[in-house]
Amino acid sequence: MDIGLLILRLVIGLLFAGHGIQKISHRLSGDGIEGGAAEFRADGFRGGRLTAAAAGLGQIAAGLLLVAGALTPLAATIAAGVMTVAITVKWRNGLWVQHNGYEYPLVLLVLPAVLSLTGPGDWSVDRALGLLPWAWWWTAAAIGLGVASGLMTRLLLARPRLGRAP
Repeated sequence: MDIGLLILRLVIGLLFAGHGIQKISHRLSGDGIEGGAAEFRADGFRGGRLTAAAAGLGQIAAGLLLVAGALTPLAATIAAGVMTVAITVKWRNGLWVQHNGYEYPLVLLVLPAVLSLTGPGDWSVDRALGLLPWAWWWTAAAIGLGVASGLMTRLLLARPRLGRAP
């Protein structure tokens, strides 16, 4: 079981970190901070560079914490926040990624939450520091905080839509 958890942490963590690197730099075929800012503006957010930097650095942090199996509930909180924002962007397209839906962000929200519930395994910083097992309520609070922060981000950074009746 521990090898499976390690593989899952490595794959999900590296994908998270890689996506964050793309958002803020030209590495890994990224569009850099300007491209990340343009993406957020196109998705209806204000904030540009700062918004892209916060999202990118959050994804990198969550990814590295997941890879290490360190402070797994915190990694799940960050992942839930960033992926909740992504879900709000893709919600209107429906579930399936084939139609630019929110399927993939939902998976990337759920997997870190599950790792927080199960624990990251014996080959993790959390285990080495004696932090395991995490209480189920700690994970529930962490995920709830992440989802709430994503929804609050969407609410606070959404650009007002002009030309609509009140």
